Amino acid sequence: MNIQEIKDKNVWERFFEQSKEKTFLQSWNWGEFQKAMGSKIWRLGIYDNNNLISTSLMIKIKAKRGNFLFVPHGPAMKHQALETLLNELKKIAKEERADFIRIAPISERNDKNIKLFRNLGFRNAPIHMHPELSWELDISFSEDELLMGMRKTTRYLIKQGLKNKDIKIIQSKELKDIEIFNEINKQTVKRHHFIPFSLEFLKKQFSAFRSDNQISIFLAKYQGEIIASGIFIFWQNIGFYHHGASSLKHPKIPVSYLLQWEAIKEAKKRNCKLFNFWGIISEKEKSHPWAGLSLFKKGFGGYEKSYVKTQDFPISKKYWLIFVFEKLRKMKRRL
Repeated sequence: MNIQEIKDKNVWERFFEQSKEKTFLQSWNWGEFQKAMGSKIWRLGIYDNNNLISTSLMIKIKAKRGNFLFVPHGPAMKHQALETLLNELKKIAKEERADFIRIAPISERNDKNIKLFRNLGFRNAPIHMHPELSWELDISFSEDELLMGMRKTTRYLIKQGLKNKDIKIIQSKELKDIEIFNEINKQTVKRHHFIPFSLEFLKKQFSAFRSDNQISIFLAKYQGEIIASGIFIFWQNIGFYHHGASSLKHPKIPVSYLLQWEAIKEAKKRNCKLFNFWGIISEKEKSHPWAGLSLFKKGFGGYEKSYVKTQDFPISKKYWLIFVFEKLRKMKRRL
């Protein structure tokens, strides 16, 4: 096996057409977005007898607490391929003076895959950066069948929203509308007390995917006022609910349910077979800040996908200081 850097967008994207487990975090345009934000990236391909068997987007993360190499939702791979990748990552880590390597696996959480990482010297990270537990829905069924598969309350609220002539859902690809989303998101931040993405982050992310018509912003109006919004990515026949925001105005008006339903219908129009609601928390974590959001997502029907927990491979002794810092910060945020 050998590793080469892939510089051809078509080669990269074609490989993922054959991949069962994938998210847009390994897409070509996610790499372009990272570059636009000033991050150094590598698009690595693992070849076996000149056959491309795995790819891995890697990003250098610079933080005050220390630098590290990060693989977001890296594709599932066999032991030998992962070992080959790790050897290459260790070389790059030393060249880039990174303190550790972090991988957010896309591998199913089971004993075999957990052991795969453990045997190579990885350990569970103190925090996660991308979903380890997500909610997915097969949308290859008809709209009527999808509605019947929803929780009774969710289906009722969608139908009530469709009857309400004061509600209007708008789909936009205009960059300026990100500013509207950002203003609504500020209200969401106040309610849930999390650190939001910057306006620059949102705009550059939107721009990276807009060039290939892979992203839309949905705006929900009630009586002429925008009170909810969502950003959705459509990549490789999968629709992703990536960002959501809502105000507290008119809490009894089901705009968020109707907005989500319109996004699902848009995904179907784009021939998507799957809709990924992104991260959720387990039912055991009832006091978690995102328990309500998880319940909302599950109401549309679907199933849970559980990935191997985020994995760290220490490079320098400084890693252990970073580990303690991140562990304490997670506890403070009750995450």
